[in-house]
Amino acid sequence: MAASSNSSLSGSSVSSDAEEYQPPIWKSYLYQLQQEAPRPKRIICPREVENRPKYYGREFHGIISREQADEILAGVEGAYILRESQRQPGCYTLALRFGNQTLNYRLFYDGKHFVGEKRFESIHDLVTDGLITLYIETKASEYISKMTTNPIYEHIGYATLLREKVSRRLSRTKNESRKASVTSEENTPVEKITSLVRRAALTQNDNHFNYEKAHNFKVHTFRGPHWCEYCANFMWGLIAQGVRCSDCGLNVHKQCSKYVPNDCQPDLKRIKRVYCCDLTTLVKAHNTQRPMVVDSCIREIEARGLKSEGLYRVSGFTEHIEDVKMAFDRDGDKADISASIYPDINIITGALKLYFRDLPIPVITYDTYSKFIEAAKISNPDERLEAIHEVLMLLPAAHYETLRYLMIHLKKVTLHEKENFMNAENLGIVFGPTLMRPPEDSTLATLNDMRYQKLIVQILIENEDVLF
Repeated sequence: MAASSNSSLSGSSVSSDAEEYQPPIWKSYLYQLQQEAPRPKRIICPREVENRPKYYGREFHGIISREQADEILAGVEGAYILRESQRQPGCYTLALRFGNQTLNYRLFYDGKHFVGEKRFESIHDLVTDGLITLYIETKASEYISKMTTNPIYEHIGYATLLREKVSRRLSRTKNESRKASVTSEENTPVEKITSLVRRAALTQNDNHFNYEKAHNFKVHTFRGPHWCEYCANFMWGLIAQGVRCSDCGLNVHKQCSKYVPNDCQPDLKRIKRVYCCDLTTLVKAHNTQRPMVVDSCIREIEARGLKSEGLYRVSGFTEHIEDVKMAFDRDGDKADISASIYPDINIITGALKLYFRDLPIPVITYDTYSKFIEAAKISNPDERLEAIHEVLMLLPAAHYETLRYLMIHLKKVTLHEKENFMNAENLGIVFGPTLMRPPEDSTLATLNDMRYQKLIVQILIENEDVLF
């Protein structure tokens, strides 16, 4: 619910607040405004209205004009009624008194009441939230517009450090070598963090790999007062007051989320499973270079399966592969996939292929898919190799490292071709559609691109020492 601001804080108030800032202090101004906001006052219709929708109460006044609604609400701040439109019968309007004027909002119902994005169980809750929003945006529009100019995030990283969650703000330039990007961060400078927090961060995060990860923000309703962990201001409203990162739990205003760096440090408690989990999220949560599924399966395959005929082409029993998947989801890197439990190596190769197929974003990401396909179509081998190398540099660091490690492994598989009958072309047929999928779910596009998918993986295997 939007309203134009009739008054605002002066710029000096904001700047003085910035000058006096000593982190971490939660700023109470917006909380105080929410407490001051007008309370909703339901104006009951004195007569029984025929054909009143069953989801409205006695605040429904039937078909009346705007002028009549204005007379009913006059002089009572926060008063509201519902009416049916004279011009559009069957359409309903919320008439609300705020700022000495009557505001009219088109009202909708689909099991919940709404006039905008937020949906409410009751009209009373909708009006309460609307009055809070109108009041705060009227009184503090300039303050709100400047909330992001002096964030506590710049001083201490996550404000959740106050709850003993220590993380470091990391960034990697696009021009850095990918091989350098997966080394330990022990020497990475931590800027704009207080010395106390820096010591704690360095102590607890020595082994974090420098993988950039965006936060996975989703609209969230907070129970009880909550403050933004980016700007330290109160998150106002009755529901959907802000967004929460579902991977690390960071809570911020929706408008502040645009400024939060890509420095999400996923919390293991929030990662419910291994399969079907975003690749970068998984490796950051477990503090590993690659997904533990990839490391564990490849280690097992190289220990006892490189000479197995039809390696990766021959399928294992589906129910046993599902058992391996559940073991990783349940036990993580403690999952036992040894020969004593799964003597058939094809079960392990099947579990590894299933992991790649289940990724929400493939190893070769949707963003780079078309670029890889175009590179594969280049007829000149040297130019094609150079084009593929350039696209590899666009992959997220965790995806790049996983692909690099897999290609080194598959190259080892081809060295035993006499025993396993699997060369780079055969492996390309198996892994092409496993590692890369078109962004649009199109059967035709998939069929048309299959030979290029195969070619890309074949070239990556044959040239892994040059491309990575």
